[in-house]
Amino acid sequence: MKKKILIVVGTRPNFVKITQFKKVAEKYENLELKIVHTGQHHDDKMSTIFLEQFGIEVDYFLGIKSTSANSLIGEIIIKLESVINDFMPDLLLCVGDVNSTLGAAICANKLGVKLGHIESGLRSLDRKMPEEINRILTDEISDICFVTEKSGLQNLKNIGKTEAQIAFVGNTMIDTLVHFKNEIEASTILEEINQEKNTYILATLHRPRNVDTKEALLKIIKLFEQLTKDNNVVFPIHPRTKSNFIKFNLFETLTELKNLIIIGPQNYFSFQKLIKYSFCVITDSGGIQEETTFLQIPCITLRENTERPSTIEEGTNELMTFDTQKIVQKIQTISEGKNSNSTIPEFWDGNATERIIKKSLEFLA
Repeated sequence: MKKKILIVVGTRPNFVKITQFKKVAEKYENLELKIVHTGQHHDDKMSTIFLEQFGIEVDYFLGIKSTSANSLIGEIIIKLESVINDFMPDLLLCVGDVNSTLGAAICANKLGVKLGHIESGLRSLDRKMPEEINRILTDEISDICFVTEKSGLQNLKNIGKTEAQIAFVGNTMIDTLVHFKNEIEASTILEEINQEKNTYILATLHRPRNVDTKEALLKIIKLFEQLTKDNNVVFPIHPRTKSNFIKFNLFETLTELKNLIIIGPQNYFSFQKLIKYSFCVITDSGGIQEETTFLQIPCITLRENTERPSTIEEGTNELMTFDTQKIVQKIQTISEGKNSNSTIPEFWDGNATERIIKKSLEFLA
C-alpha cells in the first residue's frame, strides 16, 4: 500500500521551498504526495505567478480570506480538516514559520496525523517576532524535524527531541536555486531596468520595525540618499512598504532620489538574477540571507538577530543595526573587495528534497 504525504504551504517564501517535491516523489512507486495551498498569499504577484513559474500543481486550495492571525489560523484548521479526512495522509509536512505553518501543525496534531516540520529548529531568540512563536510551537508538536542548518540540531535537542526525531537534510530553497539556474540566467530584468552586472546594490525592506512608522521610513530615505551618491540602488518595493510611504506622504520624496531604481515585486527568476548580479544586498528578509550565502553575495541584514546563524558563521551575511554611517562604511569595504571569506553550509547542494522524502518514508516504514 502506498504511503501518503500531504504538504501544506501558504506564502510565497514557502512555495520556493517545495518546488521539487512532486518531481522527486514520482521516483517512488510506493508514495502518493499532494500539496495544499492555504491561500495566505493569494494574489497574482505574491502567489499565482510563483506557482506558474515553478510548475507547481496544487491539489487542494483552501481559499483562506482572513486577515488577522487568529482568524486565519482558525480558518485553516477548519478547512484543512476536510482535506485531511478526504486524503487520509500518513504524514503531513508543514513548511517554514508562517501562520499557515502553525495552523496546519495544530490541525494535524488534533487529528492524530503524524507531523513533519520542514525548516525545523531555527531560532532568532526574539519572541516578539510572530514567526519565532510559530517555529517554537510547531517544533514542539512535530514527530519528525527536518533541519536546514547545524544550529537547528542543538535547538531541537534543547527541547527534548530525540535523535530519531531529527533529520539534518539541508535547505530545499537551495534545491530550487540549483534546479532553475538556467531560467534565472535567462531573465531579462537587468536589461529592463538598465543595470550592468555587479554594479548595483539590491535592497529589500518589509519588516514592521523597519517600515511601519514615519521615523523608520525617514531612516530608509536617509540611507538611500547616502548610498546613491556613489551607487545605483535597486529597490523592489514590497506592497506594505510602498503603502506606508504613501500613507506618511513620503513616497514622492523617495522617488526623487537620483540613482534609486524603484521597481515592483518581481517573479522568482527575475529576483534571483537581481541577487546574483548585485555586488551587495541590504535586506531584512530571512530567505535572502540564505540565497546570498549560497550565491556568495555579501549581505547586510538590518535586524538585531537572525534565526539562520550559519549565514553569518559560514556564509556572506552580517547583522547590522539601522545605522546609516555604519552601513555606508560597510558598503565601502565590500566595494573595495575586503569582505571576509565565506563557505556554503553543509547539505546546501540541491538534494535536500530527496533527503526529506527518503527520511519520511523511513519514518513511516
